[in-house]
Amino acid sequence: MQISLKQLVYFIAVAESGSISKALTSLNVTQSVVTEAIKKLEDTLGAELFTRHARGMMLTHAGHQFLRHAHEVLAALRNAEQAIRERPDATTGQLNLGVTSLVTAYYLPYLLDRFERVFPGIQVAVVEDRRGYIEHLLINGELDVAVMNVSVVDKQALETRTLLRAPWRVWLPTNHPLVQREAVPLGELREERFLYLKNDELEEVTQQIYRLSGFPQVAVRTDSIEAMRSLVAVGIGVAVLPNLMYRPWSLEGDRLESRPLLEDLPRLEIGVAWRRGSVLSEAARQFLVVVGEHSRVQVYGMSYAELPNVSE
Repeated sequence: MQISLKQLVYFIAVAESGSISKALTSLNVTQSVVTEAIKKLEDTLGAELFTRHARGMMLTHAGHQFLRHAHEVLAALRNAEQAIRERPDATTGQLNLGVTSLVTAYYLPYLLDRFERVFPGIQVAVVEDRRGYIEHLLINGELDVAVMNVSVVDKQALETRTLLRAPWRVWLPTNHPLVQREAVPLGELREERFLYLKNDELEEVTQQIYRLSGFPQVAVRTDSIEAMRSLVAVGIGVAVLPNLMYRPWSLEGDRLESRPLLEDLPRLEIGVAWRRGSVLSEAARQFLVVVGEHSRVQVYGMSYAELPNVSE
């Protein structure tokens, strides 16, 4: 049995008022209708949402959890109605968007394509630079929003919204013995030749990985991710990088493998940032909506094993 919109509305009204009789004042239906709707909802979910007592109804733990999701469903419906009424194709303006190299290579093309198809009247001006300079432009008001690694930004000056969290994995040649492992401890990399990607957004965690690996010999330092793939694929060394950046083939057509790490490292958090306290333009507000939807679409398109733990 499917959950109906009316069931959600009745459930929220009872949860927020604390009793069916009080909820009736805003619902304009009979008590039996609400009672039956709540009962069917609990049967469908297979859980009790309320504890009944003489003074009314109190949410159970399952009820509190479901209430949050019910509000999100109704909010999504309201947003959908508003989006239809506002006709995105008629919205005009300019969006000044900042990005870092990580985002440009692995996230921006699909994101821009989606945004421009929904809002063809909004002109997007993209600035790519190092994270520190992008933050500077945001704080100065020269950019509306930016997409970058938000785990390391100045949270006092910027507001952020995480879109996805990507775990770190070890990249290996296909004939490497560690390919046989389901997961690899960093200590196993001590005797390996280490490939070091120079990137300001990854530097802090990369240094942590290097220490936990026992300071292995660094064979190559490069700022080219394509070079990293090629070097791993032909057996020059191994690398530890976020799963977001992994592709199983180098530009030359050589294959490489990746395996998860046993250690629980801080994940790469790709998100959107804007100046704290600023009034967002209509173009920027719509961009936030689209990036949120784009993130969910990307996650749902992955296999279960590849899910990057998108923020709740």
